[in-house]
Amino acid sequence: MRILVLGAGKMGSFFVDLLSFEHETAVYEVDPKRLRFMYNTQRFTSLDEIDAFDPELVINAVTLKYTLDVFRQVIPHLSKDCIISDISSVKTGFKKFYEETGMRYVSTHPMFGPTFANLGALSQENAIIINEGDYMGRIFFRDLYNRLGLNICEYSFEGHDETMAYSLSIPFVSTFVFAAVMKHQDAPGTTFKRHLQIARGVLGEDDCLLREILYNPRTKDQVEQIREELKELIDIITSHDEEAMKNYLTKIRENIK
Repeated sequence: MRILVLGAGKMGSFFVDLLSFEHETAVYEVDPKRLRFMYNTQRFTSLDEIDAFDPELVINAVTLKYTLDVFRQVIPHLSKDCIISDISSVKTGFKKFYEETGMRYVSTHPMFGPTFANLGALSQENAIIINEGDYMGRIFFRDLYNRLGLNICEYSFEGHDETMAYSLSIPFVSTFVFAAVMKHQDAPGTTFKRHLQIARGVLGEDDCLLREILYNPRTKDQVEQIREELKELIDIITSHDEEAMKNYLTKIRENIK
């Protein structure tokens, strides 16, 4: 299959490396400097080159801010049989966009970053496939993610964003708060060191990815929930209410079972 990857960033490079030995691949990137370390693939910097390549599948791996704009630039250079796809961490507005294009489409979200996951052992990682769009496109990505050993879940576009607001926004915001208030420790405890390791991993991600997660329209509600829980905990700590603390600990222990 002829597969075109849009964007030569970390995830774009990951998909090129993954697919180039079994498929005819190309990567389109407007910044030639980012193509210097792309191997075993054709490297395009102009839209005219896409016409000649005539891809059967396009994987859009640019940052969320530019995903739809890049699609708009590239689609006029694709055949109507081409399947377009994204791997974005937020899907707001994507269903409407895809349906308006009239193109075959598939949308997925590999829930790991090349800077934070062990790419040699992905069996503990997850991927989401949106259960709408082109059937054959979904089959392609299901087979691909299965070969990587990923745990695969299916959601609608809306269900995906609701899930991401919970499963990514809450840990990310909690990590931000920890990093914001932490001070250097000469003799850190085990729990502190574990939190610090998580914080370094999260904050080691690209700023664009962090913004994508936080700008999910549903993130604000999750952050408000964190604030309400903190308010309750502060009240318990201030009052030294033993019964309230016991009930609170029982509640949160139930949540992690």
